[in-house]
Amino acid sequence: MDKSQSKNMTWWQLSLIGVGCTIGTGYFLGSTIGIQLTGPSIVFSFLLAAIGTYIVFELLAKMTAADPQKGSFCYYASNAYGKWAGFSCGWNYWVSNILIMGSQLTALSILSQFWFPKTPLWVFAAIYAVLGIIVVLAGTKKFDQVENVLAVIKVAAIVMFIILAIAGLIGLVDGKNYEVTIPNSFDGYFTGGLKGFWSSLIYAFYAFGGIEVIGMMAMQLKKTEDATKAGSIMLLVLTIIYVLSLGLAVTTVALDAFDHKESPFVTAMERYHLAFFPHVFNGAIIVAGFSAMAAALFGVTNLLMTLAEDGDAPKFFAKKVKFKELPLPAMGLGAAGLLASIITALLLPGKIYEYITTAAGILLLFNWLFIIVSALKILKQNMWGKIISIIAMLFIGFAVTGTWFEHTIRPGLYVSAGIAVLIGILSIVIQKKHKKGQVKLT
Repeated sequence: MDKSQSKNMTWWQLSLIGVGCTIGTGYFLGSTIGIQLTGPSIVFSFLLAAIGTYIVFELLAKMTAADPQKGSFCYYASNAYGKWAGFSCGWNYWVSNILIMGSQLTALSILSQFWFPKTPLWVFAAIYAVLGIIVVLAGTKKFDQVENVLAVIKVAAIVMFIILAIAGLIGLVDGKNYEVTIPNSFDGYFTGGLKGFWSSLIYAFYAFGGIEVIGMMAMQLKKTEDATKAGSIMLLVLTIIYVLSLGLAVTTVALDAFDHKESPFVTAMERYHLAFFPHVFNGAIIVAGFSAMAAALFGVTNLLMTLAEDGDAPKFFAKKVKFKELPLPAMGLGAAGLLASIITALLLPGKIYEYITTAAGILLLFNWLFIIVSALKILKQNMWGKIISIIAMLFIGFAVTGTWFEHTIRPGLYVSAGIAVLIGILSIVIQKKHKKGQVKLT
């Protein structure tokens, strides 16, 4: 692909792709866990997450505009702090995406139990994993266009809920006028106390995971400087529909009605007895979630190939077998990640989604920390800019540490911490060998 062909994307197309890659089952299903932890204040969790996300995005956009690179934030980390930082960033991002893929796979399985409640979770996981591998092997030359369509489906599903919820409140659905229950006390908003609110932050931040796509795909823009506009519009759209839809959900339904195995929006619409809505909405989420999982598998495959080409992974994974121009060795390792999710679903069917989603969210936020600390060294910022960056780091720190206070999601913290430590140790070894000229990953 030549340069003229690759730089053909407009800012609104990138913004739409960003929305498509960001809205996933983490929002449609993960938000239920957040509601159960903190109650109506989940809306505040999402507002804080939106602020933190915007700060991180702004820093990434500024580095991208100044020096657009295929490696995006991993390149900037390496440029700022050395080989170890690029290695850590790349592998942390790969593992986080493997876990995100597993989270999507598990969520799809849980949502499918809406129709087939007696079918074991691992059976659905195996089916969706095989289908995802088939889709990626089939390949597509129009991935951007497909993501645009699926992004519209995801947004349409949320907008459909918002319209129906408002119509139901004013009596246009079944002729009854329903009241919105707005809390009038601290305990009413923060039903889980401050600890519950603290613990819910990880799910709010996880719902915004995907801003990295803007930086990684900015190279395809006709005007690289439009990356800032694309990301700003994307975040504005996401924040509005997230806050409005969640606000309607938590003020129209009793909190004890929410179930972590069901989307909060399906639960909220049950009062209107719309027989079609749960099935249509559940189907839309599954289609969108499956596309996100397949895209993640395609993404981790190419990411591992890039790591191998840069010397941060064994050269074996850079080899391309002549089948749809896909690096099958790299894809094989990604498929192994799917297999691990299936096995975990078999062994831990009860809390598998909470564990994987929490670990994926924490590792994703570690990548955001790389973006912030890289920007602090690379960009020339005034004092106010540095203070804003530190505030974003504090928000991320709150989201990560909040997982400690809730025993149902704490194992995810242990998993992510163990992975981060392992990657850190490997990066130090690689850095030492690199300095001695002995690094040779084969």
